[in-house]
Amino acid sequence: MMSRVGVGEASTTRPVVVLVGAAGAGKGTQASILAAELGYRHLATGDLFRSALRDRTVLGEQARVYMERGDLVPDELAIGLVAEALADQSAAGGVILDGFPRTAAQARALEIILAAGGDQISRVVAIDVSEADLVARLSGRWSCPACGTPYHLVYDPPRQPGICNNDGTALTQREDDRVEVVRARLTKQIPPMREVIAHYRAADLLSVVDGSLPIDEVTAAIRAEVGA
Repeated sequence: MMSRVGVGEASTTRPVVVLVGAAGAGKGTQASILAAELGYRHLATGDLFRSALRDRTVLGEQARVYMERGDLVPDELAIGLVAEALADQSAAGGVILDGFPRTAAQARALEIILAAGGDQISRVVAIDVSEADLVARLSGRWSCPACGTPYHLVYDPPRQPGICNNDGTALTQREDDRVEVVRARLTKQIPPMREVIAHYRAADLLSVVDGSLPIDEVTAAIRAEVGA
């Protein structure tokens, strides 16, 4: 719950909630909903990177080299971006972190960053979704190349399989949404994510919610765990 003491001895001066989960678990959706409801700032590393690239910041230009090669951005750059965002006045009322930390090293760095500002993690919530469901969620995404309308084979299928409702164009799928690519991504993502979960479980900061439930039920479960 929000009142629990986290890592370190300083008292928490603002709520800091971390959402953990694999791609497709619904972290971004839940973070957006909760940030709007609770008045917290939603810090998603993907958004931070895109903003830094757009604004051509020092960290953004350093990250650009890796992103243009298709490589993972080093931990120190991701940590630097998050540290800058946490120091911004817009995050003073509370924070929901989405997509960070991704590794145990990042988790330890986050604790140091927060402690330097007199803060600590309030609660970590892992959104649990089976790997089979993650594959179905991610690989089910298709879109119309002509009008851009998105579809999902399970949650929002076209009226005629493989055909856009609007203009009859054959739907296409992004390369990174293909089943084999999705499985390869999850194979790389899940082991370090489990290390992050183990790290926070050892610190008695972890709650787990069932991410297979309807969106509003997952939101309610997370709110209950963070005491909001």
